[in-house]
Amino acid sequence: MVLLACPDAGSALNGNPHPVVRLPARPGRDDVDPVIAEHGPRRIAVAGTDADLAAVLLRLLRTERLDIEVAYLGAGASPATRAWGLPTGRAAVDLATSGTAGPVPLVRDDGGGVLVGRGEVRDLTGECYCDEVLVLRGTARRLVVVPGPDGIAVRAGWSGRAPDGTVRPVPPKARTGRGSSLGRAVQVGGRPFTVTADGVEHPRPLPRRTWYRHTADWLLVGP
Repeated sequence: MVLLACPDAGSALNGNPHPVVRLPARPGRDDVDPVIAEHGPRRIAVAGTDADLAAVLLRLLRTERLDIEVAYLGAGASPATRAWGLPTGRAAVDLATSGTAGPVPLVRDDGGGVLVGRGEVRDLTGECYCDEVLVLRGTARRLVVVPGPDGIAVRAGWSGRAPDGTVRPVPPKARTGRGSSLGRAVQVGGRPFTVTADGVEHPRPLPRRTWYRHTADWLLVGP
């Protein structure tokens, strides 16, 4: 196993007995691809933030290396550790070494990114569908999208509370409404809105955004 350590790894490296490769935050092609080519690992561990994990996973997707097992050593509790039921600290190091990898949904977006923990649309006026289920018509202060073992969960509301997979549709003929759902794809459209993915804000407002489950899974080392 090779451990990819990003600057915000924090205490996640404590007690790690494996080779460490230092990478920048949100590493890209020139950072990740040479490491994979040189080491040819069966398993990697990513120590850093949710955005760092998403960046590494994107490179595995782009280079068709989703056969590599991925462990996550989060710098602390985060949307991704909660979404996938992962530990932090020393327990995460132990899991990276002894845990078993299994296929889990790989969630992409129509901007070419990958989502591992939490996507958020702020101050939305428009509509949102999860598969065929209407989740929002009208306005919502926060629309939250979370990947997980069962697919993509979404919730429209005011507080920004994460969805739990409950299916609570908005009636198709309703003039306005906010609900929640679980499925394979989430489509959002309306007046230009702010999108954040794994803590990284998109550089400009968007009139639409789609998150969807990729045709292939990724291999997550889990408990």
